[in-house]
Amino acid sequence: MKSIISIYIIAVMNLAAVDLNLLVAFEALMEERHVTRAAERIGLAQPSMSSALRRLRALFADELFLRAGTGMQPTERALALAGPIGEALRQIRGALAPDQGFDPSTARRRITIAATDYGDLVLVPELTRLLRMEAPNIDLAVRPLTDATAALAKMERGELDALIGGHLPESPRSVRHRLFEERFVCIRDAARANQSERLNLQDYAALPHALFSAAGGDGLPSVIDALLARHGVKRRVAVTLAHVVAVPFAVTGTDLVATMAERVARLFTHLAEIAVVVPPLDIPAFAIDLIHLSRATDDPALRWFLDAVDRCARPIAIIS
Repeated sequence: MKSIISIYIIAVMNLAAVDLNLLVAFEALMEERHVTRAAERIGLAQPSMSSALRRLRALFADELFLRAGTGMQPTERALALAGPIGEALRQIRGALAPDQGFDPSTARRRITIAATDYGDLVLVPELTRLLRMEAPNIDLAVRPLTDATAALAKMERGELDALIGGHLPESPRSVRHRLFEERFVCIRDAARANQSERLNLQDYAALPHALFSAAGGDGLPSVIDALLARHGVKRRVAVTLAHVVAVPFAVTGTDLVATMAERVARLFTHLAEIAVVVPPLDIPAFAIDLIHLSRATDDPALRWFLDAVDRCARPIAIIS
């Protein structure tokens, strides 16, 4: 892959005529989408950044960034160049940077991430244990991830180091790493679930449902309701809850059924009197991703942390 990137860079420009600082300016413009902020980030005066943008446009024979509101919108050509140029700069920085000798056992650092309720329950506990064992002086702050778009914007502003969760948005400035996939199951009161190991579609639709909706409201329509509609049936949401941890306890001792992520459901089988039941629908699985800025790998501490997240996810990816 690195060879392909290098060949691509060579193909699109005459390297002998390129000032490396222009590529640094391009990277700053791509991430900031604002000439003044990009200039401040790399220590240039605003007129110098404007001059760099003119030279970049001439170099690549494209406008690259167009005015949009108070900022700049990259063209398709700029978006296509962002990955190769970013990777080339990372390789150069890595080659020139001195060995910083990062040692997680002695390093002092505060890392701030945002995670969904799912991430809090399934991944963060394992991550916390690993940090206490391998990096006891690295502090971890976990913020709630309820608005993924807003969280992504915070990460791009440097307020967050990474995001963990499902259904996270795309961004040309970020890198997405797939941790594992999650599937759905149903939960019922344990005593009632003993009557049947699997719900049929008619019973599932007829039962009152408990629903987790972090955003508030009844959460409808959802993928489940769309699937039910294809079969000509509709469910009734009798209870809507703002926190996923409340769902198993609401189901215990009632006739409610809830559909939730399997790993979360199984966490609560020892805490609430619930049973995990196979749903009557083929509900698509969803991915749990780790998202971080592309430049995060230039930071030895963050690079180690991102690897730590991946190591914690590997055993979780195996559902017993």
